[in-house]
Amino acid sequence: MLFSSQVTAAEVVIAVAANFTNTTRQIAPLFEKASGHTTRISYGSTGKLYSQIEHGAPFEVFLAADTQRPIKAEAEGLAVPGSRFIYARGKLALWSKTTGLFDSGEDYLKSGNFKHLATGNAKTAPYGLAARQVMTHLGLFSRLEPKLVRGESIAQTFQFVATGNAKAGFVAYSQIKSWRGESGSTWEIPLHYYTPIDQAAVLLKKGESNPAAHAFLAFLKSEAARKKIRELGYGVE
Repeated sequence: MLFSSQVTAAEVVIAVAANFTNTTRQIAPLFEKASGHTTRISYGSTGKLYSQIEHGAPFEVFLAADTQRPIKAEAEGLAVPGSRFIYARGKLALWSKTTGLFDSGEDYLKSGNFKHLATGNAKTAPYGLAARQVMTHLGLFSRLEPKLVRGESIAQTFQFVATGNAKAGFVAYSQIKSWRGESGSTWEIPLHYYTPIDQAAVLLKKGESNPAAHAFLAFLKSEAARKKIRELGYGVE
């Protein structure tokens, strides 16, 4: 298989967007078993991770929650040209851990019958930008903005809702799929309400000579990885 390696096992250092945390935690052991390589993974908002890459962080592979930062990494000479590809398409949802809180997510948002609404920071979290686009599409952004509680990453945003600090919030659908508590209330937001959340992976310059970095990206394209990505609430091309 392409992701298998006949060379000495190596470690790959990976930067992963927060929304893809649980998926990566399930994919990484599959990769390690198939390849013999090991992984060291850091999670965070795409914007924060990219800032770390710009400042010399030792990451060798970057799994962003958008396409803009990987494109920028190539343009700035931080990534290997031609290595970028879409590994997942994210889906946005409105979620509350309270079952029966809403039947219609749109009606719930329009009612404004809540103190806080969690969302990602639109400047650092692509899912936060998508949430802002949804509110703008519905003509609600200016009315809801005073109620917004912003997480620096979609992982922090999900925690605001899961802990009850916000009654509901805009989260990644994949996070709901991985939630082990009560199913709660979910509105899977129509895809045409926001710009597609295409998530791109890219080989960073620091990983150009590391066979484990090449192997991980190849594994990410494999059917074993793609199956897991689909199971956990993403679209794949």
